[in-house]
Amino acid sequence: MCLAVPGRVLAVEDDSEPLTGLIDFGGVHKRVCLEYVPDVRAGEYVIVHVGFALQRLDEESAQASLRLFEELGLLEEEFGDAWGRAAQEAGLPDAPATAPGPEAEEGAR
Repeated sequence: MCLAVPGRVLAVEDDSEPLTGLIDFGGVHKRVCLEYVPDVRAGEYVIVHVGFALQRLDEESAQASLRLFEELGLLEEEFGDAWGRAAQEAGLPDAPATAPGPEAEEGAR
């Protein structure tokens, strides 16, 4: 299932083309295209779908949505431990506990 998930903008990368930013989805950090909300600032909330921030969202609505998604198990489904599941499905004995964080992503560049 693909959801439009609220996330908090941690940083806007003004010098990137297209405009991107680092978004926090309850502890999971993802780089997202911000072209549809070019004047968004760090600390604000946005709705993100398939890697694109589509619109701003007030904090109260964002928090309420995140709580509901968590209660329904949708955050785990959307952002769960994909690396661990893939390793387990491949039959690897030492599946990693978590996916690499943003530091690993930046180091891979």
